[in-house]
Amino acid sequence: MCNLYNVTTNQEAIRAVTKAFDRLGNLEPSLDIYPDQMAPIVRNIDGGRELTRVRWGMPSSQQAIYQAATKRADKLRAKGKDVDFQELLKMEPDGGTTNIRNTSSKHWLRWTGIENRCVVPFTRFAEPDPASKVEGGRTPNAWFARDESEPLMFFAGLWVPNWQSVRKIKEGMITCDLFAFLTTEPNGVVAPIHPKAMPAILRGQDEVETWLTAPWSGAKALQRPLADNDLIKLPPRAAQEEPDLEEPLLL
Repeated sequence: MCNLYNVTTNQEAIRAVTKAFDRLGNLEPSLDIYPDQMAPIVRNIDGGRELTRVRWGMPSSQQAIYQAATKRADKLRAKGKDVDFQELLKMEPDGGTTNIRNTSSKHWLRWTGIENRCVVPFTRFAEPDPASKVEGGRTPNAWFARDESEPLMFFAGLWVPNWQSVRKIKEGMITCDLFAFLTTEPNGVVAPIHPKAMPAILRGQDEVETWLTAPWSGAKALQRPLADNDLIKLPPRAAQEEPDLEEPLLL
């Protein structure tokens, strides 16, 4: 599961590929993005496209929220406390689902139309690498990119507007726009590190255009592994250092 990526690029490059109107403000030269943070996306909206920031993590399924609330209720009852389950369910925190795999499920299928499609710019993404873990230490990340120059690429994503939920208990009920990106089977580069999945990555401007404009029957075909020769595992030194900020090229 990809829960960390970086975008080291400039807004002009993103706009050039996506032909989006820029509502982003200033984009940091290099930005590590974690779940539930605001991140740049290009989304379809009102018959056009805009480059803007949206919170990472689409709504989790009702079943997942129900199960989490049930566990919380059971713990409270075990302590002898009274539980209003419906109120508990309403206020159950949902940190969001960052990666979308089963797009045929009813939960995700409702958001696969053109109006809910987006692309997510990135230059490298991370997967935990248990094989490199030192005993007693944290699991380090393996980083992946098009090549060592880390050119601009895009994840195929979905977004939803004005979703009401509790993201964090301290925030309470809020309304915000949310996004996540699709995953698929891993290719030969990612599989040795993360054998379950990799992000669905778009190859070039034509695929960005297809994802943002095609009927779902055509767009769904882009939820597939990237070819092995279109991705590398960055060397540890390159993965740790900040890359030079140059005009990025699109895969």
